Amino acid sequence: MVSGNPAAPARPPLPATAGVVFNIQRFSLHDGPGIRTVVFLKGCPLACPWCANPESINPGIERLLDPSTGETTLAGQTRTLAEVVKECEADRPFFEQSGGGVTVSGGEPMMQHAFTTALLQELRQRGIHTAMESTGQVAPQLFDRALSHLDYLLMDVKHHDRKAHKAWTGSYNDLPLCNLSRALKRGIRTQVRIPVIPGVNDTLADAAGFSALLHALGIGHVQLLPFHQFGERKYALLGRPYRMAGVAALHPEDLSDYRDVMVHAGINAFF
Repeated sequence: MVSGNPAAPARPPLPATAGVVFNIQRFSLHDGPGIRTVVFLKGCPLACPWCANPESINPGIERLLDPSTGETTLAGQTRTLAEVVKECEADRPFFEQSGGGVTVSGGEPMMQHAFTTALLQELRQRGIHTAMESTGQVAPQLFDRALSHLDYLLMDVKHHDRKAHKAWTGSYNDLPLCNLSRALKRGIRTQVRIPVIPGVNDTLADAAGFSALLHALGIGHVQLLPFHQFGERKYALLGRPYRMAGVAALHPEDLSDYRDVMVHAGINAFF
């Protein structure tokens, strides 16, 4: 079902003091506690066809072409650690007022593990709350290094079934579940999320399967993320096919029975 990630242009590895960033989003309210600045890094090892940030998948810098105007924009630029920290520091008053901080996201930020770890470490040393959005598809020893400088983890569990996870994302769910367990054992405050995707994991049997998995992990609450089409236009700008075209978006009211299955199983599922 997956068709691999776009080939990345050859480039030498960057030092820990530089990373390929495709966006820094300020005043975010949905990527961890409080008001947050989100640093989006390029590169992802998975190939989820519903990805809302397709410009994050390729680790290299890309051009987005608007076919209607012929105008191009760059997706990604190399930023130094000092530049990123300085931009995040500018929002410190909002962090202190709201209990927020900085979230490192992607893609998969651990594709640039040296930069991500250095950034988390520097922010934490400055007293800024740190969070990371991760697929968990990363070597455990590298994941552990990031956890050492992390206050909060957000992780999507994309499928409860190992083979289905492989079919839809290109990889089994072994590593994500292993790393999720490691974070929980270390006492990292963790928010697990389930992107509910039509035809992928949206049946009531899937809701029961997720509930059983969460119970086995000792997780009692989960955020449901209904499928949306916000990223559709980006595929055209990148010149890539969008396999979820024409699939109807989901809304919380569409998932009331799905949520009820999880609640009845003892999982606090919310939107």
